[in-house]
Amino acid sequence: MKYPKLVPDRMCTTEMEVVIYGEGLSETGSPIIVCQKKLKCNYQDKAYTKLTAEQKIVTLDGKAYFDGDICPKQSVISSGYVKVFGVKRSIYQGTKARNPDGTVNFTLLELN
Repeated sequence: MKYPKLVPDRMCTTEMEVVIYGEGLSETGSPIIVCQKKLKCNYQDKAYTKLTAEQKIVTLDGKAYFDGDICPKQSVISSGYVKVFGVKRSIYQGTKARNPDGTVNFTLLELN
């Protein structure tokens, strides 16, 4: 059965460099890079303000939606970084949204 694309290619217009780390560390103590690609995505970002007792903190948050599975080698995406609009942002959560047959419909990277 063919499932509809929830993130169609025509909506993916923002260019982004994606680096995804695997679990564990290399012999030198650095993260292991399992995937490094330049891709197009649907990128949404926002900023919000938190007030603490001492100061006001502005936090940036972003989400990048990709059609399909951007890193088939990894079953889960837990860390890495992206470069978007010349800014390096950390991946703090990755989601692979699956169809009922187990194939990946889209990948979502949540950034901070």
